[in-house]
Amino acid sequence: MMNTIWRDQQHPSFINFISSFLAANSFRLNFVPIAPDFIFNCGGLSVAFIFVTKWDCGNVETIFSRAKKLKAQFAHLYVTLNLPTRDQNDSFLCSYFKYEMQLGRPTFVPVQDIEMGFEKIVKIAHSCGANSKRLKQN
Repeated sequence: MMNTIWRDQQHPSFINFISSFLAANSFRLNFVPIAPDFIFNCGGLSVAFIFVTKWDCGNVETIFSRAKKLKAQFAHLYVTLNLPTRDQNDSFLCSYFKYEMQLGRPTFVPVQDIEMGFEKIVKIAHSCGANSKRLKQN
């Protein structure tokens, strides 16, 4: 599931990439008004994602407050951040500690470009679902 507001803020070619990538990996794409940007249901497990495609050094509080709020609602929450420059990466690291994030809760996944970010999202969702299935079988 993809957040409709998030979708509307992205370039249409990126949404086409996402749709094609999901179809190639046997996922269906639904657009719904949800709090996270994405929710994948894999193996009976819901995995939620915040996907920050444009890091704005002047607006980091919004990202971290949203992450704190959603981590209380989702046991499996990941925040994927597109940080293509060293300055953006440094800004993220400083902000991470400034806003007193708990290590691994949620897990932050910095990436170099948005396509790589979405590929990571799908890999994380798939591996969480596979682990969930394996645990249920044991």
